[in-house]
Amino acid sequence: MAVSSKSRLAVTLLAWFLGSLGAHRFYLGKTGTAVVMLVLSIIGWSTFWIFGIGFFFLGAVGIWALIDFIYAVAGLMKDKEGKLITKW
Repeated sequence: MAVSSKSRLAVTLLAWFLGSLGAHRFYLGKTGTAVVMLVLSIIGWSTFWIFGIGFFFLGAVGIWALIDFIYAVAGLMKDKEGKLITKW
């Protein structure tokens, strides 16, 4: 199995601190899902204060970011080419 040149530490820190904005996915080259995370966060914060339904968007993105963080820590995260990110 091929190993990615991306840093596992960088992915882990980005997922923890900026995970809901999709920063770790931008770093990995997964721009499609990164944009989805970013848009869901923007919609969530925009509608949270007005309608309160933004909680569901923020909750979904938060769970998604937490799962990505766990995958990054465990060394199971892959980059856009499907290579595992194992090097710290």
